[in-house]
Amino acid sequence: MDVDDSELVDRAQNGDRDAFQELVERYQQKVYSICYSKLKDEQDSQDVSQDVFIKVYRYLDNFNKNSSFYTWLYRITVNTCIDFLRKENRVQKVDYDDSIKRDEDMEGMDDLMPTKLGVDPDKALGRKELRSKMLEALNSLSEKHRTILNLREVEGLSYKEMAEVLEISKGTVMSRLYHARQYFQEALKDYLGESIEIE
Repeated sequence: MDVDDSELVDRAQNGDRDAFQELVERYQQKVYSICYSKLKDEQDSQDVSQDVFIKVYRYLDNFNKNSSFYTWLYRITVNTCIDFLRKENRVQKVDYDDSIKRDEDMEGMDDLMPTKLGVDPDKALGRKELRSKMLEALNSLSEKHRTILNLREVEGLSYKEMAEVLEISKGTVMSRLYHARQYFQEALKDYLGESIEIE
């Protein structure tokens, strides 16, 4: 049975390196994905991901156990990306932006994507076209709306966790998510002929 994050954090805070390694293995792909969505470069994303886990190790004793480990890790990851971009002078302004990292990597989009359609070429082509349209629709949203959709639909965070990550109220989370879903459905309407429902 998998050990929950809080137990691993407790053990890591008490010097258990295996527990910390398990946390790294559990979250390294998510951290990389967040980094890639911001940096758009594989090598930079790998380097910054390593920096993230160095910071996590260094500041693990400061982790406030009233919030989830993932929300804390998420904030560290985003802030480390922002620091990197500022140092590299690559952007003038950085905000939360968790758009899907690339066409071929839609892991976590199962809630938005249809089930596997088999190997029929026509269906496979249709699936590829739908994925492309969905990415186009996501990219047409504002940064704050892409972020809120990603946190809910891809990362599966609760309203409370999203509020902690984005440092906004739960009410603002609910309102922003509602509008993000409406805009996303509207962006896909021309392709699908009608709105899709995202619960």
